[in-house]
Amino acid sequence: MMRTRPLKVALLGCGVVGSEVARIMTTHADDLAARIGAPVELAGVAVRRPSKVREGIDPALVTTDATALVKRGDIDVVVEVIGGIEPARSLITTAFEHGASVVSANKALLAQDGEALHAAALDHDADLYYEAAVAGAIPLIRPLRESLAGDKVNRVLGIVNGTTNFILDKMDSTGAGYQEALDEATALGYAEADPTADVEGFDAAAKAAILAGIAFHTRVRLDDVYREGMTEVTAADFASAKEMDCTIKLLAICERAADGGSVTARVHPAMIPLDHPLASVRGAYNAVFVEAEAAGQLMFYGPGAGGSPTASAVLGDLVAVCRNRLNGATGPGDSAYTQLPVSPMGDVVTRYHISLDVADKPGVLAQVATVFAEHGVSIDTVRQSGKDGEASLVVVTHRAADAALTGTVDALRQLDTVRGVASIMRVEGE
Repeated sequence: MMRTRPLKVALLGCGVVGSEVARIMTTHADDLAARIGAPVELAGVAVRRPSKVREGIDPALVTTDATALVKRGDIDVVVEVIGGIEPARSLITTAFEHGASVVSANKALLAQDGEALHAAALDHDADLYYEAAVAGAIPLIRPLRESLAGDKVNRVLGIVNGTTNFILDKMDSTGAGYQEALDEATALGYAEADPTADVEGFDAAAKAAILAGIAFHTRVRLDDVYREGMTEVTAADFASAKEMDCTIKLLAICERAADGGSVTARVHPAMIPLDHPLASVRGAYNAVFVEAEAAGQLMFYGPGAGGSPTASAVLGDLVAVCRNRLNGATGPGDSAYTQLPVSPMGDVVTRYHISLDVADKPGVLAQVATVFAEHGVSIDTVRQSGKDGEASLVVVTHRAADAALTGTVDALRQLDTVRGVASIMRVEGE
């Protein structure tokens, strides 16, 4: 039997995502009620500009006093889609204190203060769900928290930012330079007027922190994630990648050490082989590749941003939280029992593609090879071309620690025959 008294929902933020959440709650009200076992009622909408016309939303529900809304005491679930650290953090903790569970899409806040927010939810016997914080509509957090709860996840490798994937895909497919591809992404609405959070990897790093924490049951904060943007990727890098049957993606990579004693989390551009599933992810789409001990290799793919996809994830969480509310229960909370340390980037082992500008004369290759050998970095392949006294030397290594490669490059720069290091790119996915 369906409960007749509705579950009341407060919506914090009514922008692209929030307005779509409100629309779906209204237009799909009967379906949502049937799936939950009780009607859900939009009880209030907190905004900054109350005078703005919001189609389909009763103006009487709109308020600028978000704090008063979450303090009402009759609110069952607070949906937070305003983003940023404050006032979102204070509003969420206040919601818990006044008896509400929370659904959030706030990756930056969760990456920075997820531990404290989970603790607050536990203290007040409330839910904190945030599927929409990572990869938009793609079901990812719930599979990691629930479907793979009995398995051991060893690696999460993914494209988790649609803006950067669009730009890199455009550079790959058309030969465009970075700025040209960025301009097109901006014109099409894929990139913000200030794209820094995307192209410098901040957005992906926040998502990597969340994924690593869930996958490895440990504390991973945003500051633990190594971050490198993709603004220095050039058309020449793509040409080099194609010669290796690779393409270039901005990847979020979370790994458990081989001995199981630590984890790493990083975001940076990398070459990946064309036969890897992530190489075929085009446009503004996202995809995440999960490697688990028993389940093997899994891939999650779909639209990673936008009002409708993100609202889909929010509504999925809303249904789950409302069901828990009706049953007097809470869903899976924080799971950080392993307390594994996060290793620094210098300990990460991977392959490297290094492009050097060198003098075109005898003995240069021998000098370069000696430097690599002295730093314990094994060379896989070398390709040299040049004329008129100048040459390009491309070295691809076997797997080596990042610290060893850094020392190698520093030493190479001291050679008189090395004019400069044109690019350094990690090679992943092999």
